[in-house]
Amino acid sequence: MTLRAALPRLLTTLAPHQAAVVRIGTAGTWGAFLLREWPNRRVLYGDRSPWSAELNGRLIGDTHAFTALAWSDGRWWFEAVYLLALLAAAATALGWRTRASSVLFALTVLSLQNRNVFVGDGGDNLVHLLAIYLVFTRCGAVWSLDARRRARRPGKDPAEWGEPRAVADALAAMLHNCAMLVIAAQVVLVYGTAGWYKVQGARWQDGTAVHYPLHLDYFTPWPELSGLLTGSLLLTFLFTYGTVVLQVGFPFSLAARRLKNALLVVMAAEHLGIAVLLGLPFFSLAMLSADAVFVPTAALLAVQRGVTAAAGRLRRTERAEQVERGERGERAEQT
Repeated sequence: MTLRAALPRLLTTLAPHQAAVVRIGTAGTWGAFLLREWPNRRVLYGDRSPWSAELNGRLIGDTHAFTALAWSDGRWWFEAVYLLALLAAAATALGWRTRASSVLFALTVLSLQNRNVFVGDGGDNLVHLLAIYLVFTRCGAVWSLDARRRARRPGKDPAEWGEPRAVADALAAMLHNCAMLVIAAQVVLVYGTAGWYKVQGARWQDGTAVHYPLHLDYFTPWPELSGLLTGSLLLTFLFTYGTVVLQVGFPFSLAARRLKNALLVVMAAEHLGIAVLLGLPFFSLAMLSADAVFVPTAALLAVQRGVTAAAGRLRRTERAEQVERGERGERAEQT
């Protein structure tokens, strides 16, 4: 395909549904984490943290990382930033004023995570990156309050825009497409590096690596279930080698659409297993959110139709129940 033929496609917003799922998943994951850690917030990121503001200031002086919490180490400033982070996560997940809320979401994610870089389970690093990438996408084009508002009050036809506005829109679309490509490359990099590092490990080579984390107290929320799975040498071997094959093979599967889709389903099951067996729900949710960039549009639209149909049936059932209650009331009054 020549550059001239590809240019119109490059200047069109691609994968809007995938961007919406990444937005909802990333913001929802971070918001859920902040809510769960609400009782511990001051110990993790605030004035009671063992990693003091002074120590963090020294680290930031070397890394030049951004955090608004460096501006003040007072409790109420921290409380304001934490509450703002919750509100920004909610606004981004709902797609309300997405251009502004996504920027605020990224700034608050950076502010909290860079206040204490020793808190997290790996999923926080992915949320950190995705929050930055989402700023450059049109992640509120569909499945958002912004999209709903635009549908009710449509603006001017793009053909009526002036040349500067049309050029700016085309550049924004190209920036969105580049950001989505970067997200896809990030996911490939995560799986590729993780898989090849595992290949070099002796425990992964002999097929016993999965056995060890499932016997650590920190990673065994369900000791009986973990013991049941690791009690079988065959299952341990299959889980260990299966993980390596999935992670190493996923980048190569992108050349075969059906194989890629099958691996996405298997990896989704793997992440759900990690969430339950290892007690790492937010890591798994972050990975599932990032994986959504590769989910086919047809599958996402099928989910949308299913949800819409279910909601329609629920509304019809509620109306029928209301009518039935009204008729019963009328009969009772007549008797």
